[in-house]
Amino acid sequence: MYNAVLILHSWSRWLVLIFGLIALFRAFSGWQGRKPYLGADNGMGAAFVGSMHLQLLLGLILYFGLSPFGVKAFETAGGAVMKDPIGRFWGVEHIATMLLAVIAAQVGRTLSKKATDPVLKHKKAFTWFLVALLLVLLMIPWGIWNPARPLFRF
Repeated sequence: MYNAVLILHSWSRWLVLIFGLIALFRAFSGWQGRKPYLGADNGMGAAFVGSMHLQLLLGLILYFGLSPFGVKAFETAGGAVMKDPIGRFWGVEHIATMLLAVIAAQVGRTLSKKATDPVLKHKKAFTWFLVALLLVLLMIPWGIWNPARPLFRF
């Protein structure tokens, strides 16, 4: 079960990145081009936030039930996990930052839907989606400043 959920979590990150980049591009071009806020803009924002929620759900299943890293974070006495860079990344940094990214994406979608001016809708979506995407890019385990993981799991 662990491997199946891990593969889903690994592959669905690409949905987050693709939908996020498209939503960000649409929001930026709508904001700068002073375009109307179309159904496609709303749909792409929904796809981005929905994929973020899927990632969060899969990540929480891994963290609280299946992953040895999540279990280790709970079993470690005191602050020992904070002394282990890999344990700290998985047990604290990854989950906390990704949770903030999901919140930022959801805030962007909510604020853009509530705004009445189309240009303001695009601007709010762009700002919050950019924050969310930067946080995601920072915490994906690329191996640059955090533990390396394969880009595509099979």
